Amino acid sequence: MESEPPIATVLIVCLGNICRSPMGEAILGAAAKKRGLNIVVDSCGTAAQTLAQHKIPISHHSRKLTRYCSSDFTEFTHILASDANNLRDIKRVMPDNSTADIRLWGSYLDGKSIPDPWYGGLSGFESTFEQCTALSNAFLDHLEKSG
Repeated sequence: MESEPPIATVLIVCLGNICRSPMGEAILGAAAKKRGLNIVVDSCGTAAQTLAQHKIPISHHSRKLTRYCSSDFTEFTHILASDANNLRDIKRVMPDNSTADIRLWGSYLDGKSIPDPWYGGLSGFESTFEQCTALSNAFLDHLEKSG
């Protein structure tokens, strides 16, 4: 028996792919599973593109969004930016053949960016967890309503 195709494929993007986007990936995936929804979730960061433009090598092995990974823009149905700067960076490298719905993740709820928790101590990470949880539920509500 073949499994059903996913109802959405989602790429969550932040700057370095070390805080917000991996946390969002895990939370959205868990929330979808809890609802019995088949979605694919991944995460990446935009910082590598800026470093590459300045010819600075990076050895960090997290997933990176660059113009050289243009398949992300056709393989994912949704690309969700953690903040306005990420959204700008995504749109800057977006190829002409992009089919993904690209937007600020917060646009599904309150229009707010997810602040980077890196310098906010444990309370910053807790706040990010709560915001990603709320945004995950809002996004999944949207998916369920739209079909």
